[in-house]
Amino acid sequence: MSNKQKPVSEDDLDVIQDVAPDSEDSEDNETTAGDPEELHALLTDARSKADEHWDQCLRLQADIDNLRKRKERDVASAHKFALEKFAVDLLPVRDSLEMGLAAAQDSADAAKLKEGSELTLKMLASAMEKYNIKEINALNEQFNPEYHEAMSMQEREDVAPNTVVTVVQKGYLLNDRLIRPAMVIVSRAAAQPGGGQLNEQA
Repeated sequence: MSNKQKPVSEDDLDVIQDVAPDSEDSEDNETTAGDPEELHALLTDARSKADEHWDQCLRLQADIDNLRKRKERDVASAHKFALEKFAVDLLPVRDSLEMGLAAAQDSADAAKLKEGSELTLKMLASAMEKYNIKEINALNEQFNPEYHEAMSMQEREDVAPNTVVTVVQKGYLLNDRLIRPAMVIVSRAAAQPGGGQLNEQA
């Protein structure tokens, strides 16, 4: 080897080793000196935010529980008093019937009794109309199993088969939903002589 490429001497190595550790230690000391305070501040901030969020969560959960209980009470009250207004409107109908019966006991005038009954029926019809309770007009209509319930059948030649010829009991709709079908008697074709009835039963 030439003098230009001679290895580093031991004295030089000592100098390098003395300088290098000092520089690394100084950087580490600066980092470690600043980290605990910064970490402590971050931890304190995170804890305060977590506590705040936890409090918000508890308040929201309490609000949801209160809202659910209030809704349950409202639904129970609605079920319990759903017919309150309708019942109030029916009370005058009952009053009228009671007055009519009391008047009938004191008087034998059938005309007055009829007049009172007609007035009461009008009051009842008005109350039902107010709450959208509609009568099913089945007479002379084609039999419809969705709205009519056949009680029996009659042989009729003057009307088409499956026509409602008698309404035994009226049916009603509530907001276009069936609440009671009309009980009806339905026409059928007259039995043909020579076994027509037997063929129909078969």
